[in-house]
Amino acid sequence: MKIATSAYPLDFLASWADYAAKIEGWVAEAAGNGAELLLFPEYGAMELTTLAGAETAAHEENSMIAVSDRMDDANALHADLATKYKVHICAASATVYDPAISPRPVNRAHFFTPTGAMGHQDKQIMTRYERDGMDVVGGGPLHLFDTALGKIGILICYDSEFPLFGRALHDADLILVPSCTEVLAGYSRVRIGSMARALETQCVTVMSSTVGEAPWCPHVDASIGMGGVFGPPDTGFPQTGVISEGTLGQPGWTYAEVDPAAIAHVRADGGVLGRTHWAEQDGRDTFVTAERLR
Repeated sequence: MKIATSAYPLDFLASWADYAAKIEGWVAEAAGNGAELLLFPEYGAMELTTLAGAETAAHEENSMIAVSDRMDDANALHADLATKYKVHICAASATVYDPAISPRPVNRAHFFTPTGAMGHQDKQIMTRYERDGMDVVGGGPLHLFDTALGKIGILICYDSEFPLFGRALHDADLILVPSCTEVLAGYSRVRIGSMARALETQCVTVMSSTVGEAPWCPHVDASIGMGGVFGPPDTGFPQTGVISEGTLGQPGWTYAEVDPAAIAHVRADGGVLGRTHWAEQDGRDTFVTAERLR
């Protein structure tokens, strides 16, 4: 399959038509280059807050509400585009107020297939800024989507840094990692987490990023990153584990060809079999002998 992962800049939008044209332009470009799976970044949907005006976009709480209010329309748009261009799309995540979960918003990414099916994944663990600056909460459970492209999981940004989430998705062929990071250190943490999940799960991870400045909203005012696709540095994959990467801070798609058979092969007969041997940690991780050696 061919994957397209984004380094996505946020715009101050004049109208819904401008947003729809922007998203379709991105989807059409990726599909035109043969991509079957498209990944947009964490909080990329925050640009929808500008449709409520500059004052709303600059307000910490109202900006999140404005985005949530637009999600039904955004989901309908992405569903139509997935069907029209015959692609799978993981849309940019957004703050969503879901009273079934909490009075506070969750960070939710929606996933669309060419058949019109839709699922979603909520972020599990919030960063310090999400806790203190946004009061966003962890949402619903992890999902594993069984698709025509294989089994796909989503770990939103910070979630990729927690190995138990990767283990919970150990049957995933692909783990998508939409991210939004404001400094190089944050980007590096998520990139390292993505590569670690590919290593231990013996799968492919796909990372997207928001890029550039959006001074009109405090939640996404500066972002740095790039697209990246990673695999286990083992049989059938690059020895660095890096299948494809973009250019730091440069907007656009990064493409990668991924063979599902290579994932199955490395799991069955790789140079190492970390996924198979995972259970051998049991019991060895619960007892540590402390020895004084001074």
